[in-house]
Amino acid sequence: MKIAVNTRFLLRDKLEGIGWFTYEVLNRLVKLRPDDEFVFIFDRPFDEQFVTAENVKGVTTFPPARHPFLWYCWFEWAIPGQIHASNADLFISPDGFCSLNVTVPTLMVTHDIAHHHFPEQVPTLARWYYNRFIPRFLKKADHIITVSDFTKKDIEEVYGIPAAKMTVAHNGSRNIFRPLPEDDQRAVRDRFSNGKPYFFYYGAVHPRKNVHRLISAFDQFKKNNSADVKLLIGGRFAWQTGPVKTAYEKAAFKKDIHFLGYLSENDLTALTASALAMAYISNFEGFGLPILEAMHSEVPVITSNVSSLPEVAGEAALFVNPSSVKQIESALFQLWDQPDLRKELIEKGKHQRTQFYWDKTASIINETIDRLMF
Repeated sequence: MKIAVNTRFLLRDKLEGIGWFTYEVLNRLVKLRPDDEFVFIFDRPFDEQFVTAENVKGVTTFPPARHPFLWYCWFEWAIPGQIHASNADLFISPDGFCSLNVTVPTLMVTHDIAHHHFPEQVPTLARWYYNRFIPRFLKKADHIITVSDFTKKDIEEVYGIPAAKMTVAHNGSRNIFRPLPEDDQRAVRDRFSNGKPYFFYYGAVHPRKNVHRLISAFDQFKKNNSADVKLLIGGRFAWQTGPVKTAYEKAAFKKDIHFLGYLSENDLTALTASALAMAYISNFEGFGLPILEAMHSEVPVITSNVSSLPEVAGEAALFVNPSSVKQIESALFQLWDQPDLRKELIEKGKHQRTQFYWDKTASIINETIDRLMF
Protein backbone atom coordinates (compact mmCIF):
# COMPACT_ATOMS: atom_id res chain seq x y z
CA MET A 1 0.00 0.00 0.00
CA LYS A 2 1.14 3.54 -0.70
CA ILE A 3 0.32 6.20 1.89
CA ALA A 4 0.52 9.94 1.18
CA VAL A 5 0.96 12.22 4.20
CA ASN A 6 0.60 15.98 4.58
CA THR A 7 3.89 16.95 6.25
CA ARG A 8 3.80 20.74 5.79
CA PHE A 9 4.47 21.37 9.51
CA LEU A 10 7.77 19.47 9.53
CA LEU A 11 9.98 22.55 9.57
CA ARG A 12 13.59 22.45 10.68
CA ASP A 13 14.11 24.30 13.97
CA LYS A 14 10.47 25.45 13.93
CA LEU A 15 8.56 22.43 15.18
CA GLU A 16 5.65 23.28 17.47
CA GLY A 17 2.64 21.27 18.68
CA ILE A 18 1.27 19.85 15.43
CA GLY A 19 4.76 19.58 13.97
CA TRP A 20 5.95 17.50 16.91
CA PHE A 21 2.85 15.28 16.71
CA THR A 22 3.54 14.71 13.02
CA TYR A 23 7.23 14.01 13.62
CA GLU A 24 6.80 11.61 16.55
CA VAL A 25 3.94 9.64 15.02
CA LEU A 26 5.44 9.29 11.54
CA ASN A 27 8.83 8.20 12.90
CA ARG A 28 7.05 5.24 14.46
CA LEU A 29 4.37 4.62 11.84
CA VAL A 30 6.82 4.08 8.97
CA LYS A 31 8.55 1.42 11.10
CA LEU A 32 5.26 -0.24 12.05
CA ARG A 33 4.40 -0.53 8.34
CA PRO A 34 7.70 -1.52 6.66
CA ASP A 35 5.94 -3.08 3.66
CA ASP A 36 4.09 0.13 2.82
CA GLU A 37 5.49 3.08 0.88
CA PHE A 38 5.08 6.57 2.32
CA VAL A 39 5.05 9.81 0.34
CA PHE A 40 5.64 12.83 2.60
CA ILE A 41 4.18 15.91 0.91
CA PHE A 42 5.87 19.19 1.87
CA ASP A 43 4.83 22.67 0.79
CA ARG A 44 8.41 24.00 0.55
CA PRO A 45 11.93 22.57 0.28
CA PHE A 46 12.34 20.11 3.13
CA ASP A 47 15.13 18.92 5.38
CA GLU A 48 16.26 15.34 4.78
CA GLN A 49 16.16 14.73 8.54
CA PHE A 50 12.40 14.29 8.16
CA VAL A 51 12.72 11.49 5.60
CA THR A 52 13.28 8.94 8.30
CA ALA A 53 13.29 5.51 6.63
CA GLU A 54 13.94 3.69 3.36
CA ASN A 55 10.20 3.32 2.71
CA VAL A 56 9.73 7.12 2.76
CA LYS A 57 9.95 9.52 -0.18
CA GLY A 58 9.72 13.29 0.29
CA VAL A 59 8.18 15.54 -2.39
CA THR A 60 7.63 19.30 -2.53
CA THR A 61 4.34 20.55 -3.93
CA PHE A 62 3.71 24.21 -4.74
CA PRO A 63 2.45 26.62 -3.35
CA PRO A 64 3.65 27.17 0.24
CA ALA A 65 0.46 26.82 2.30
CA ARG A 66 0.72 29.62 4.86
CA HIS A 67 -2.30 31.80 3.96
CA PRO A 68 -6.03 30.94 3.62
CA PHE A 69 -6.00 31.43 -0.18
CA LEU A 70 -2.89 29.27 -0.44
CA TRP A 71 -4.37 26.68 1.95
CA TYR A 72 -7.18 26.29 -0.56
CA CYS A 73 -4.81 26.01 -3.52
CA TRP A 74 -2.57 23.50 -1.76
CA PHE A 75 -5.25 21.24 -0.33
CA GLU A 76 -7.76 21.35 -3.17
CA TRP A 77 -5.43 21.45 -6.18
CA ALA A 78 -1.85 20.54 -5.30
CA ILE A 79 -2.57 17.67 -2.89
CA PRO A 80 -5.04 15.84 -5.16
CA GLY A 81 -2.59 16.19 -8.04
CA GLN A 82 0.29 14.80 -6.00
CA ILE A 83 -1.79 11.91 -4.67
CA HIS A 84 -2.85 11.03 -8.19
CA ALA A 85 0.72 11.27 -9.47
CA SER A 86 1.97 9.10 -6.60
CA ASN A 87 -0.80 6.55 -7.12
CA ALA A 88 -1.44 6.66 -3.35
CA ASP A 89 -4.07 4.45 -1.70
CA LEU A 90 -4.57 6.51 1.47
CA PHE A 91 -4.16 10.15 2.49
CA ILE A 92 -3.23 11.08 6.09
CA SER A 93 -3.50 14.71 7.16
CA PRO A 94 -2.30 15.36 10.74
CA ASP A 95 -3.09 19.10 10.99
CA GLY A 96 -6.88 19.36 11.10
CA PHE A 97 -7.26 20.09 7.38
CA CYS A 98 -7.84 17.67 4.52
CA SER A 99 -8.89 17.87 0.87
CA LEU A 100 -12.41 17.82 -0.48
CA ASN A 101 -11.07 16.76 -3.90
CA VAL A 102 -9.06 13.71 -2.87
CA THR A 103 -10.70 10.49 -4.04
CA VAL A 104 -8.75 8.00 -1.89
CA PRO A 105 -9.71 7.28 1.74
CA THR A 106 -8.65 10.05 4.15
CA LEU A 107 -7.54 9.78 7.77
CA MET A 108 -7.49 13.23 9.40
CA VAL A 109 -6.15 14.26 12.80
CA THR A 110 -8.04 17.06 14.58
CA HIS A 111 -6.31 18.59 17.59
CA ASP A 112 -9.07 21.01 18.62
CA ILE A 113 -11.83 23.24 17.30
CA ALA A 114 -10.77 26.33 19.23
CA HIS A 115 -11.76 28.54 16.30
CA HIS A 116 -15.41 27.72 17.02
CA HIS A 117 -15.20 28.71 20.68
CA PHE A 118 -12.91 31.74 20.28
CA PRO A 119 -13.70 33.18 16.83
CA GLU A 120 -12.70 36.69 17.88
CA GLN A 121 -9.13 35.47 18.42
CA VAL A 122 -8.72 34.21 14.85
CA PRO A 123 -7.71 36.56 11.98
CA THR A 124 -10.60 37.37 9.65
CA LEU A 125 -9.52 35.36 6.59
CA ALA A 126 -8.45 32.37 8.65
CA ARG A 127 -11.80 32.48 10.51
CA TRP A 128 -13.64 32.50 7.19
CA TYR A 129 -11.65 29.49 6.00
CA TYR A 130 -12.18 27.55 9.25
CA ASN A 131 -15.91 28.23 9.34
CA ARG A 132 -16.38 27.28 5.70
CA PHE A 133 -14.10 24.26 5.44
CA ILE A 134 -13.57 22.59 8.84
CA PRO A 135 -17.14 21.22 9.01
CA ARG A 136 -16.78 19.95 5.45
CA PHE A 137 -13.39 18.38 6.20
CA LEU A 138 -14.82 16.56 9.21
CA LYS A 139 -17.63 15.14 7.09
CA LYS A 140 -15.33 14.32 4.15
CA ALA A 141 -12.71 12.42 6.17
CA ASP A 142 -13.31 8.68 6.28
CA HIS A 143 -12.05 8.59 9.85
CA ILE A 144 -10.88 11.18 12.38
CA ILE A 145 -8.19 10.90 15.04
CA THR A 146 -8.59 13.25 18.01
CA VAL A 147 -5.92 13.86 20.63
CA SER A 148 -8.28 13.81 23.62
CA ASP A 149 -11.69 12.55 24.67
CA PHE A 150 -12.59 16.19 25.19
CA THR A 151 -11.94 17.06 21.53
CA LYS A 152 -13.88 14.00 20.37
CA LYS A 153 -16.93 15.02 22.41
CA ASP A 154 -16.54 18.64 21.33
CA ILE A 155 -16.61 17.71 17.63
CA GLU A 156 -19.58 15.43 18.19
CA GLU A 157 -21.57 18.15 19.99
CA VAL A 158 -20.65 21.09 17.73
CA TYR A 159 -20.64 19.44 14.30
CA GLY A 160 -22.73 16.31 14.81
CA ILE A 161 -19.95 13.94 13.72
CA PRO A 162 -20.76 10.42 14.98
CA ALA A 163 -18.55 9.14 17.79
CA ALA A 164 -18.01 5.92 15.82
CA LYS A 165 -16.18 7.93 13.15
CA MET A 166 -13.58 9.14 15.65
CA THR A 167 -10.75 7.48 17.58
CA VAL A 168 -8.76 9.04 20.43
CA ALA A 169 -4.96 8.87 20.24
CA HIS A 170 -3.43 11.10 22.90
CA ASN A 171 -0.15 12.95 22.55
CA GLY A 172 3.02 11.71 24.20
CA SER A 173 6.12 13.40 25.58
CA ARG A 174 9.45 13.54 23.81
CA ASN A 175 12.08 11.56 25.68
CA ILE A 176 14.27 14.67 25.88
CA PHE A 177 12.09 15.86 28.77
CA ARG A 178 13.59 14.47 31.96
CA PRO A 179 14.69 15.65 35.42
CA LEU A 180 17.93 17.58 35.82
CA PRO A 181 20.43 17.29 38.71
CA GLU A 182 20.41 20.24 41.08
CA ASP A 183 23.80 21.50 39.89
CA ASP A 184 22.51 21.64 36.31
CA GLN A 185 19.32 23.37 37.45
CA ARG A 186 21.40 25.98 39.24
CA ALA A 187 23.33 26.64 36.03
CA VAL A 188 20.06 27.12 34.13
CA ARG A 189 18.81 29.59 36.73
CA ASP A 190 22.11 31.44 36.61
CA ARG A 191 21.76 31.79 32.85
CA PHE A 192 18.08 32.70 32.54
CA SER A 193 16.79 34.10 35.85
CA ASN A 194 19.76 35.65 37.61
CA GLY A 195 20.00 32.60 39.82
CA LYS A 196 16.44 32.98 41.10
CA PRO A 197 13.61 30.41 41.11
CA TYR A 198 11.03 30.97 38.38
CA PHE A 199 7.61 29.99 37.14
CA PHE A 200 7.69 28.89 33.52
CA TYR A 201 5.27 29.06 30.61
CA TYR A 202 5.97 28.05 27.04
CA GLY A 203 3.78 27.95 23.98
CA ALA A 204 2.34 30.54 21.65
CA VAL A 205 2.06 33.98 23.25
CA HIS A 206 -1.58 34.63 22.46
CA PRO A 207 -4.77 35.65 24.34
CA ARG A 208 -6.25 32.13 24.11
CA LYS A 209 -3.22 30.86 26.01
CA ASN A 210 -4.15 33.33 28.78
CA VAL A 211 -0.63 34.71 29.10
CA HIS A 212 -2.00 38.15 29.95
CA ARG A 213 -3.78 36.86 33.09
CA LEU A 214 -0.73 34.86 34.08
CA ILE A 215 1.31 38.07 33.92
CA SER A 216 -1.29 39.96 35.96
CA ALA A 217 -1.48 37.17 38.54
CA PHE A 218 2.31 37.00 38.84
CA ASP A 219 2.43 40.77 39.33
CA GLN A 220 -0.12 40.50 42.17
CA PHE A 221 1.84 37.60 43.65
CA LYS A 222 4.94 39.79 43.71
CA LYS A 223 3.06 42.72 45.25
CA ASN A 224 1.65 40.57 48.05
CA ASN A 225 4.79 38.61 48.91
CA SER A 226 8.50 39.17 49.29
CA ALA A 227 9.29 36.21 47.03
CA ASP A 228 12.38 36.71 44.88
CA VAL A 229 10.88 34.76 41.98
CA LYS A 230 10.81 35.36 38.22
CA LEU A 231 8.30 34.56 35.48
CA LEU A 232 9.86 33.21 32.27
CA ILE A 233 7.75 33.04 29.12
CA GLY A 234 8.98 30.97 26.19
CA GLY A 235 7.43 30.90 22.73
CA ARG A 236 6.78 33.02 19.68
CA PHE A 237 4.38 35.95 19.65
CA ALA A 238 1.31 34.98 17.63
CA TRP A 239 -1.39 37.34 16.36
CA GLN A 240 -3.56 39.58 18.58
CA THR A 241 -0.99 39.93 21.34
CA GLY A 242 -2.31 43.30 22.49
CA PRO A 243 -3.68 42.04 25.86
CA VAL A 244 -0.33 40.37 26.62
CA LYS A 245 1.64 43.51 25.87
CA THR A 246 -0.82 45.62 27.88
CA ALA A 247 -0.57 43.34 30.92
CA TYR A 248 3.21 43.48 30.73
CA GLU A 249 3.31 47.26 30.43
CA LYS A 250 0.99 47.64 33.43
CA ALA A 251 3.00 45.22 35.59
CA ALA A 252 4.80 46.85 38.49
CA PHE A 253 7.32 43.98 38.50
CA LYS A 254 7.99 43.77 34.77
CA LYS A 255 11.72 43.55 35.54
CA ASP A 256 10.99 40.04 36.87
CA ILE A 257 9.13 38.96 33.73
CA HIS A 258 11.24 37.78 30.79
CA PHE A 259 10.09 36.87 27.28
CA LEU A 260 12.51 34.32 25.86
CA GLY A 261 11.10 33.86 22.34
CA TYR A 262 11.24 30.57 20.45
CA LEU A 263 13.48 28.16 22.36
CA SER A 264 15.87 25.50 21.11
CA GLU A 265 15.24 21.95 22.29
CA ASN A 266 18.16 22.11 24.71
CA ASP A 267 17.03 25.37 26.27
CA LEU A 268 13.39 24.31 26.42
CA THR A 269 14.06 21.04 28.20
CA ALA A 270 16.53 22.63 30.60
CA LEU A 271 14.15 25.48 31.45
CA THR A 272 11.25 23.08 31.99
CA ALA A 273 13.24 20.80 34.30
CA SER A 274 14.62 23.70 36.35
CA ALA A 275 11.35 25.54 36.98
CA LEU A 276 9.68 26.07 40.33
CA ALA A 277 6.48 25.11 38.50
CA MET A 278 4.99 24.96 35.03
CA ALA A 279 2.21 27.58 34.81
CA TYR A 280 0.04 26.60 31.85
CA ILE A 281 -3.24 28.46 32.39
CA SER A 282 -4.70 28.22 28.89
CA ASN A 283 -8.33 29.08 28.20
CA PHE A 284 -8.73 26.13 25.83
CA GLU A 285 -6.64 23.17 24.70
CA GLY A 286 -7.18 20.06 22.64
CA PHE A 287 -4.50 18.36 24.75
CA GLY A 288 -1.98 20.62 26.53
CA LEU A 289 1.38 19.00 25.84
CA PRO A 290 3.54 21.25 28.08
CA ILE A 291 1.89 19.92 31.24
CA LEU A 292 2.75 16.34 30.26
CA GLU A 293 6.31 17.37 29.44
CA ALA A 294 6.54 19.03 32.87
CA MET A 295 5.48 15.76 34.50
CA HIS A 296 8.29 13.96 32.70
CA SER A 297 10.65 16.68 33.92
CA GLU A 298 9.39 16.13 37.48
CA VAL A 299 8.15 19.67 37.85
CA PRO A 300 4.77 20.55 39.47
CA VAL A 301 2.00 21.96 37.32
CA ILE A 302 -0.56 24.73 37.62
CA THR A 303 -3.20 24.50 34.92
CA SER A 304 -6.78 25.37 34.02
CA ASN A 305 -9.88 23.44 35.02
CA VAL A 306 -11.37 23.64 31.51
CA SER A 307 -11.31 21.79 28.15
CA SER A 308 -8.88 18.84 27.90
CA LEU A 309 -6.52 19.95 30.66
CA PRO A 310 -8.14 18.03 33.56
CA GLU A 311 -8.15 14.91 31.33
CA VAL A 312 -4.39 15.18 30.79
CA ALA A 313 -3.41 16.36 34.27
CA GLY A 314 -5.59 14.00 36.29
CA GLU A 315 -4.79 14.56 39.98
CA ALA A 316 -1.26 15.75 39.21
CA ALA A 317 -1.88 19.50 39.01
CA LEU A 318 -3.14 22.49 40.91
CA PHE A 319 -6.26 23.60 39.02
CA VAL A 320 -7.55 27.15 38.63
CA ASN A 321 -10.33 28.98 36.86
CA PRO A 322 -8.39 30.56 33.97
CA SER A 323 -10.59 33.67 34.11
CA SER A 324 -9.69 34.36 37.74
CA VAL A 325 -6.46 36.31 38.29
CA LYS A 326 -7.00 35.82 42.02
CA GLN A 327 -7.08 32.01 41.71
CA ILE A 328 -3.98 31.99 39.52
CA GLU A 329 -2.18 34.21 42.02
CA SER A 330 -3.21 31.90 44.87
CA ALA A 331 -1.88 28.86 43.02
CA LEU A 332 1.45 30.58 42.37
CA PHE A 333 1.70 31.40 46.07
CA GLN A 334 0.84 27.83 47.13
CA LEU A 335 3.55 26.29 44.99
CA TRP A 336 6.10 28.85 46.13
CA ASP A 337 5.13 28.51 49.79
CA GLN A 338 4.52 24.75 50.15
CA PRO A 339 7.43 22.44 49.25
CA ASP A 340 5.40 19.42 50.35
CA LEU A 341 2.67 20.29 47.84
CA ARG A 342 5.24 20.53 45.07
CA LYS A 343 6.58 17.09 46.01
CA GLU A 344 3.07 15.63 46.14
CA LEU A 345 2.21 16.90 42.66
CA ILE A 346 5.50 15.63 41.26
CA GLU A 347 4.81 12.14 42.63
CA LYS A 348 1.29 12.15 41.20
CA GLY A 349 2.73 13.32 37.89
CA LYS A 350 5.02 10.29 37.74
CA HIS A 351 1.91 8.09 37.77
CA GLN A 352 -0.25 10.25 35.49
CA ARG A 353 2.36 10.51 32.75
CA THR A 354 2.40 6.74 32.19
CA GLN A 355 -0.96 6.96 30.41
CA PHE A 356 0.39 9.01 27.49
CA TYR A 357 3.26 7.93 25.23
CA TRP A 358 4.04 8.17 21.54
CA ASP A 359 4.36 4.43 20.91
CA LYS A 360 0.75 4.05 22.06
CA THR A 361 -0.35 6.96 19.85
CA ALA A 362 1.30 5.48 16.75
CA SER A 363 -0.06 2.02 17.52
CA ILE A 364 -3.64 3.34 17.72
CA ILE A 365 -3.24 5.18 14.42
CA ASN A 366 -1.69 2.08 12.83
CA GLU A 367 -4.65 -0.05 13.95
CA THR A 368 -7.04 2.60 12.66
CA ILE A 369 -5.41 2.45 9.23
CA ASP A 370 -5.90 -1.31 9.16
CA ARG A 371 -9.58 -0.97 10.06
CA LEU A 372 -10.07 1.76 7.49
CA MET A 373 -8.31 0.01 4.60
CA PHE A 374 -9.01 -3.63 5.26
